[in-house]
Amino acid sequence: MRVTEKGQVTIPKDIRDRLKIGPGSEVDFVADEKGARLVVLSSSIEPSQDDFESWLGSMSGTFDTSGMTTDEFMEWLRGPRDDLGPR
Repeated sequence: MRVTEKGQVTIPKDIRDRLKIGPGSEVDFVADEKGARLVVLSSSIEPSQDDFESWLGSMSGTFDTSGMTTDEFMEWLRGPRDDLGPR
């Protein structure tokens, strides 16, 4: 690739896609003994539905509420609510 007068380069699309680099992403160039490396500091591309489904599948079964209902769990987590009268 060619460097512009302003010192800019275009990162090839296949590499941007692979590294999830998009508008607003932050990258750095790090010099080493072989030349320079591109390091992705932050990615701005939103995760896809497949990424979420994969993450959700990996979390399945990792938290046991011991049979508590949602309300029971919320009370256990936050403590009893003082803004409500007795139930």
